[in-house]
Amino acid sequence: MGIKIFAILFMATSIFLSLLYIPAKLTIPMSRFTPVININMLKDHKPYPVNFAYLISASRGDSKKLMRVIRALYHPGNYYLIHVDADAPEVEHRAIREFVSSDPVFNLVGNVWIVGKSNLVTYRGPTMLATTLHAMAILLRTCKWDWFINLSASDYPLVTQDDLIDAFSALPRDLNFIQHSSHLGWKLNKRAKPIIIDPGLYKLNKSEIWWVIKQRSLPTAFKLYTGSAWTILSRSFAEYCILGWDNLPRTLLLYYTNFVSSPEGYFQTLICNSEDYRNTTANHDLHYITWDTPPKQHPRNLGLKDYRRMILSSRPFARKFKKNDPVLDKIDRDLLKRYNGQFTYGGWCLWSGKRQKACSGLQNEKYGVLKPGPGSRRLKSLLTKLVSENNFTKRRCR
Repeated sequence: MGIKIFAILFMATSIFLSLLYIPAKLTIPMSRFTPVININMLKDHKPYPVNFAYLISASRGDSKKLMRVIRALYHPGNYYLIHVDADAPEVEHRAIREFVSSDPVFNLVGNVWIVGKSNLVTYRGPTMLATTLHAMAILLRTCKWDWFINLSASDYPLVTQDDLIDAFSALPRDLNFIQHSSHLGWKLNKRAKPIIIDPGLYKLNKSEIWWVIKQRSLPTAFKLYTGSAWTILSRSFAEYCILGWDNLPRTLLLYYTNFVSSPEGYFQTLICNSEDYRNTTANHDLHYITWDTPPKQHPRNLGLKDYRRMILSSRPFARKFKKNDPVLDKIDRDLLKRYNGQFTYGGWCLWSGKRQKACSGLQNEKYGVLKPGPGSRRLKSLLTKLVSENNFTKRRCR
């Protein structure tokens, strides 16, 4: 009898203590979290024809730029994963967390997240590639999407997300936008042959990459390719990068661990050496970027004098921009219809009124509605050229 009483008291005490220690706000690991938009929002409405998963990366000092680009890129049909360099001060991490958690639209839709344990990202090291693959793995497990897009806080859209969704809706879902070339040129001696070690892979504090004195010969097991670090990848190819049902993704990842500026070569070399994916590439990064002559390490900062050429390029993204450059205000006003720091115009968006044109919230009955504009027509024209049979065949991996 005494044992029964003891057991009952023990169970009651355990339940009581567990209730005392339930946290005020539960934290669900990203790996176990599946976002679901309010079910009432989806009733009687068609889903969007395609959607995108974004990785948006920010470094020390980028918090304000990051908040602006998130607002400009936001759409309830897409998914957004933010990575802030571990080197950034805690005040910036906290500001971005508060920015995401305090926005009523983000909370309603539940499609904006922050990488909880951020990585050190070393300039020209493989840690940027590691961060990109980490984000792809999270997004593959977390939500359904058609294309993965990596951007930085220094990028900015030149079309609305309704324009982007509308333009991509007619494309094959296995298409990848990766700028690639097997002609390495000066990169042969400056990128392919040097051996580097990135301390960001194993140290808590950021430091410069280490250069090994001895150089290596070019590989013979696969062919090297190079190109832009900015890509738009299909879900199928992203799964191949992460799951790798043959050993090529892992082999190349090990090789590129000691490669200078590995994000400029890993995806290019992987896709062009893969029998399954080598014919799925549109050889373009869909970014407007300009360089000095001769080119320096970084592209030029874009300004008002570049505005017309940006539009004529018909590309959906551009980089790099300084914080609050006047050209960003012009892009907001003329291309994105974005006012007063609110969201970019779209069919989903609630307008405040005639005097206040800001897109301030979400109309549930408008979820799934697209209102593409001139940006969609420009982008469709570019995409049609890129995927035309003659151009597509001519620009395949060689």
